[in-house]
Amino acid sequence: MAVVAERVPLRETFVDTSVILCALIDFGARSAAALALFDAIVASRDRRPKTSWHCCLEAYSVATRLPEEFRLRPSEIVSLIEAEVMGRFDVLDLPAPARQEFLRDCARHGVAGGRLYDSHIAATARASRARLIVTENRRDFVGLERDGLRVVDADGALRLVERGGRARG
Repeated sequence: MAVVAERVPLRETFVDTSVILCALIDFGARSAAALALFDAIVASRDRRPKTSWHCCLEAYSVATRLPEEFRLRPSEIVSLIEAEVMGRFDVLDLPAPARQEFLRDCARHGVAGGRLYDSHIAATARASRARLIVTENRRDFVGLERDGLRVVDADGALRLVERGGRARG
C-alpha cells in the first residue's frame, strides 16, 4: 500500500529565495517546478504562502549580479518582487523580540559566515508557524525537520501543498 503524504495548506508553506528566483527568472528546465508552484499560488488567490523580507532582499541581490544572460536591472527585479512576491505572499521578518535571542542562539551553535542568513530565514519560517519550507537548496536547511518542519524542493511542494480547497495528487 502506498503511503500518502499529508497535505500542507498553502498558508503554512514558506518559500525560500532559491524558488522565488527560479520563478522570476527563466532558467529553462530548472525553473519549471517553481513556475508551476507560482501558478498554483496565483490560482489560490486568498491562500497566501509565506516568505521573508530577507528572501526579497536576497532575490534582488542575486538577480542583479547573475551572469549577463540572466541578470535583471534593479528596476526589473523590484517590479517582479512587488507584483509576484509582495502581492501574493505574506512577507515576514523575525519578530523584534526574537532577534537578540536568535543571535545568541547562532553564537551558541557556532553558526558562522553566510550560514547566518540561512539560519535567519529558518528562524523566520519557524516563527511564522510554517510547516513546509520550499527551497532548491535543501542542504541549507538541514536540521529543520527535527523542529517539525518539512523541507522540500518546488517539485515536492507541488505534490504536498493544498490549493483551492483540493489537494493535488
